[in-house]
Amino acid sequence: MHTLRDINELRATLHEHRLQGRRIALVPTMGNLHAGHLALVATARQHADVVVSSLFVNPMQFGPGEDLDAYPRTFEADQRQLTDAGCDLLFAPTVSALYPNGLATQTRVHVPEVGEGLCGGSRPGHFDGVSTVVSMLFNLVQPDVACFGEKDYQQLAVIRKLVADLHLPIEIIGVPIVRADDGLALSSRNGYLSEQERATAPMLYRTLCELRDALARGESAEQVLQRGKAALYDAGFTPDYLELRDTTLGPVTASTRHAVLLAAAKLGPARLIDNISVQLPSAATA
Repeated sequence: MHTLRDINELRATLHEHRLQGRRIALVPTMGNLHAGHLALVATARQHADVVVSSLFVNPMQFGPGEDLDAYPRTFEADQRQLTDAGCDLLFAPTVSALYPNGLATQTRVHVPEVGEGLCGGSRPGHFDGVSTVVSMLFNLVQPDVACFGEKDYQQLAVIRKLVADLHLPIEIIGVPIVRADDGLALSSRNGYLSEQERATAPMLYRTLCELRDALARGESAEQVLQRGKAALYDAGFTPDYLELRDTTLGPVTASTRHAVLLAAAKLGPARLIDNISVQLPSAATA
């Protein structure tokens, strides 16, 4: 695997691959890699000849008081994992390379509607930061395919709309959530959890599973969500949101059959997110 930090070198290297007719895949990351990231690389490997992973802790998507400075940076370990996973190129730019004039006057990309509410409501400006840096990476790498995890369901929806609205010739592939044996969705922020909090954390997924089953039985969505929030509070979480949406993140209607249950909750210093698909048998609204 080759590690590149310079934009011009990245472009020149990828130009040579394109001249050879090779299909290129992109896997954007912020580092501190785990098995979920490596699943993205494995999926990219199945769809392309050249796999490019980016590693960039993007300051634009962190709000005031969030964990930008504390976010774990494990560059050498990430390099080893990507090499073992079969990644071909690692693009690891500096902040000054991508934002040479700073953030204050930086052009930003805003994706309306799907980026609002849920995490977008709790973290104002977050998805503008995501869509801006991903747009940069799409421009620099010009991939044929890009892989994103389904754990960040709203982020995936934002990226899909970005690509569709801007007519970008990129296939976006959502990769299923990778979970620990106890059901906890893998996340770089899981490392913030104490031993006791880590033992509690799988309750988020277990609660979603219980709510999914209740919804599938036809129970009232409003009552199910209220019960779910109460269960999370009782387990020691501070729920940010617990919502039922259709698969496009629009509201659930009487005709909705395929839906998604989405949650974000604080546990100690960590903000955990998760989601689960739901099959609705009849009218359900929330």
